[in-house]
Amino acid sequence: MARKCFIIEMGMGIDQHGQEPTVAAARAVRNAIAHNALLGIWEVAGLDDPNQMIIEVQVAVPSPEQVRAEEVLAVLPFGQKTLILEPGGMVVQGRAIPVLNDKNDDMLIAVAAVKVYVDI
Repeated sequence: MARKCFIIEMGMGIDQHGQEPTVAAARAVRNAIAHNALLGIWEVAGLDDPNQMIIEVQVAVPSPEQVRAEEVLAVLPFGQKTLILEPGGMVVQGRAIPVLNDKNDDMLIAVAAVKVYVDI
């Protein structure tokens, strides 16, 4: 069998309040997969089960060492999932709002690429 890339989806996610890189990363992945229907997985690639998809998620986010990987991957409903984290994204100065549990004025921005592979 040969592994082939079926699709690459890109997304961006922001945690405006709370300064949680996991939240920004999960939102970036959710944004990447939010507007698709992978009908070709069945009709073109011939998969019988969506869990046969091999999904590689790459996220660039501030403080990647603080990301809780299982929470980011839980955004994906199917597939054999892996997560690659790297430093990146942005930190933008916003406005801390104490009732929203802000630690400071930082807003964290993450970017994600979700690659779906199939073995054919």
